[in-house]
Amino acid sequence: MDGPRYRLVYAGLGLALVALLAVLVAFWPSGDEFELPEPLEAVFPLPNDIVVRQTAVEVDLPVGYRLELSVDGVRIPESEIGLTEATGLRVWQPDMFSVIPEWTPGEHTVFIAWDSTVGRPDPGTFEWSFTVR
Repeated sequence: MDGPRYRLVYAGLGLALVALLAVLVAFWPSGDEFELPEPLEAVFPLPNDIVVRQTAVEVDLPVGYRLELSVDGVRIPESEIGLTEATGLRVWQPDMFSVIPEWTPGEHTVFIAWDSTVGRPDPGTFEWSFTVR
């Protein structure tokens, strides 16, 4: 093979190696696995996350559930929690009119309790912590 052909082969092998490393990093288990209790679909920030001060707490429950939210032991009034009726996503963020005006740097603990508003009762709770930098 001549010079330009070697360069193409080495460039192709280099790109393949970069792609393989990217796939490994993306799909490698982090060890921070956690399991959400049913019917809880998602939370954000995730347990043990490190987030910025502008972060909002998100809780995704199916439609037909009510939610009680407490942050650092302070119960958040239902009127402060935004609800997307069609999906059941609840969002709360500190602001100057809230019971918690802003995130302070450090660890914060979120406690949630839920129950079904239709059909049979389906109560549950979940608690997790994250860090604000």
